[in-house]
Amino acid sequence: MKNINHIHDVVAAASWLSSLDLPVKLIAIPEGALQGFTDEIFDMDHVEYAVNIAIDIPGEETDRLADIAKQYRAYLIAQAKAKDERFPNRFFNNAFIIDPQGRIILRHYKNSPLFPVEHSICPHDIYDEWIKINGRSLQAFFPVVETDIGVLGCALANEGSYPEYIRGLAMNGAEVIYRPSYPHPHTQNEFWEIQNRARALDNNVYIVAPNTGTYYLTTDSPVPIDTFGGKSMIVDYKGRIVGKLEYGAGSSYCAGVIDIEALRDFRSRSLWANWMKDLRTEIIQLIYERPLYPKNLWLNRIPMKHKEYEEKVIRQNIERMYQYGIWRKPSR
Repeated sequence: MKNINHIHDVVAAASWLSSLDLPVKLIAIPEGALQGFTDEIFDMDHVEYAVNIAIDIPGEETDRLADIAKQYRAYLIAQAKAKDERFPNRFFNNAFIIDPQGRIILRHYKNSPLFPVEHSICPHDIYDEWIKINGRSLQAFFPVVETDIGVLGCALANEGSYPEYIRGLAMNGAEVIYRPSYPHPHTQNEFWEIQNRARALDNNVYIVAPNTGTYYLTTDSPVPIDTFGGKSMIVDYKGRIVGKLEYGAGSSYCAGVIDIEALRDFRSRSLWANWMKDLRTEIIQLIYERPLYPKNLWLNRIPMKHKEYEEKVIRQNIERMYQYGIWRKPSR
């Protein structure tokens, strides 16, 4: 609970300073703020440990965060590695949204973990089981929730690396998308900013992208490691940054204005730059007719160790790109 106490202190400072200009209605906490990334530093010999650190949603931790949402009368979005009683002996990387009354109103399951690093699984890894329980729909994979501050959706870290995952949320009606966090080297080489701005512009949505700075590798580590580099930002529906923190020593925050009515007005009036209205879906569907990443990988087994995963999944996926004639092999 030490992390949640720290989150509460940061929210108190950030909300007070931000509310000097405008009322704070949305609080976004970066990925890793609750649990760190301790499950990702171990290999699968430690899978039991990884499952044990996963929390329940709802549970004690989300109850504490709900108290913060109620105290500040704001929507609160956070992330956690979490269990799901429908899928025993597995855990997921989840984002969740709490409303100002302290109720969990959305739970998002990360669609594209950062393999071979993460040990959580995603819906595609248990695809047949997932659609049997949840159905095959946009809401099953790209859930959104309508609120009085806009239609909210979530995408976690690596999901923002692919245009399709943000587009899925946008096609399901999302107006504001929470997208944390991204590590070095891709933060310092501007992948993070380029992705956030492009995804916001492509879909005419707001991207709220809180990032982590330093964190402790283990609970006993004496010195924090700068693995992420900060650069939290809020991007508007034209791809413009409306709030950004380049970096801050220790915990910090960024703030910005989200104008849902301006977004809706732009979508309704623009003749060109509201591109989604012009999607030629029959043509676009051809892009995805051939399977690439194999589904149901962990339907009947736990995830592979890192080296085995590299050999049996990553390298085979690359080879499949050559076999399909999509990529050309290097000459040397």
